[in-house]
Amino acid sequence: MDGRELPKDPNPTWMGYSVGKWDGDALVVETSGFNGKTWLDQVGHPATEALQVTERFRRPDFGHLEIQVTINDPTAYTKPWTVMEAMQYLPDTMLLEFVCNENNRDLKHLVTH
Repeated sequence: MDGRELPKDPNPTWMGYSVGKWDGDALVVETSGFNGKTWLDQVGHPATEALQVTERFRRPDFGHLEIQVTINDPTAYTKPWTVMEAMQYLPDTMLLEFVCNENNRDLKHLVTH
């Protein structure tokens, strides 16, 4: 958020390196420098070290958040693709923890397997 650019040749990490800036009423976050060892989602869409992610966060009104995520990974996909998520503020609810197991030792416990 301080105006710096993404690193040109970063040391790859699980979550990559991110920079953000405002574009009108949207916060735009660009991320690259991934290590290629993660999936994009619980279904198992792959990602490689070439992955670049652009996220656009926008609040159309109080209580709602729109998130547009564009995935660009020319090593894994033939063209960039975009997904939209809509979030709603739910007062008086609990935020549940999400635990990720990098070795997938708990994969057999997932309901879908």
